[in-house]
Amino acid sequence: MMQGDRASMIAELAPPFDLVEPPVQTSPLVFCSPHSGRVYPRAFLAASRLDPHTLRKSEDCFVDQLFQSVVAHGAPLLAARFPRAFVDANREPYELDPELFRERVPAFANAQSVRVVGGLGTIPRIVADGEDIYAGRLPLAEGLTRIEHFYRPFHAALAGLIERTRQRFGFAVLVDCHSMPSTAIGPATVPRPHVVLGDRFGGSCDQRLLRTVRDRFIADGYDVHLNRPYAGGFITEHYGKPVMGVHAIQIEINRALYLDEATLQPNDGFPAVAVSIDRLAATLAKELATWQTGRLAAE
Repeated sequence: MMQGDRASMIAELAPPFDLVEPPVQTSPLVFCSPHSGRVYPRAFLAASRLDPHTLRKSEDCFVDQLFQSVVAHGAPLLAARFPRAFVDANREPYELDPELFRERVPAFANAQSVRVVGGLGTIPRIVADGEDIYAGRLPLAEGLTRIEHFYRPFHAALAGLIERTRQRFGFAVLVDCHSMPSTAIGPATVPRPHVVLGDRFGGSCDQRLLRTVRDRFIADGYDVHLNRPYAGGFITEHYGKPVMGVHAIQIEINRALYLDEATLQPNDGFPAVAVSIDRLAATLAKELATWQTGRLAAE
């Protein structure tokens, strides 16, 4: 990829995220959607061997729109504009795949993680269904440019939101918002639950938070699983530090509930799921207001 192409990509994805905030933040909640970005730079599309529709199979389509009502409940919503197939914000900064780059990856890179081995590092080599994104290898400088200009600004914004929230309320609660395919990929197609909540098996948040989210979804008739098959990725693990006053929970929503998985367009279920999210945000805002003077704020 030429230098001009990189400059064009940076311009097309300026800014690299959308941040919607209430006039006054009244809740210790922070919502983020790292995988719903749908701005595909022209140079990236030209470099890929896949058509745009196939590239979108890695996308958490419209999750940012599902969660947009949280702002009305006093919480900010941060959403990446860059697509997951381009750079994945739910990875370590340098989970770099040696099979993807022409040059040797830096010594400080994590080239051995399970995600890298599977082709889904910070700069993904494949889309979600296993197809190679590129016909050949990329210059290492291309990957580092994406991390510097897109990944890092997203995380700087997220870290800033969390810290400002923690300073204002005494603690912060990060809700990491995702969607998942309706069936698992493998020899046999296995239907997935409606919702999977991840808290790193109890390590990333107060259990009252987990129970509140679980019970709210169950009240709306959803089948909810905990930590399997998704326990929370880098964002949940990295930011979820209850002893430091930051709690994080990952929400995975079954795409079939709100999306036509063939056309990647919202289906008739979208409004009902959006209403459930609105109820969740209202419930959490109310519950957390009672926790501000309790044990959670003191931890």
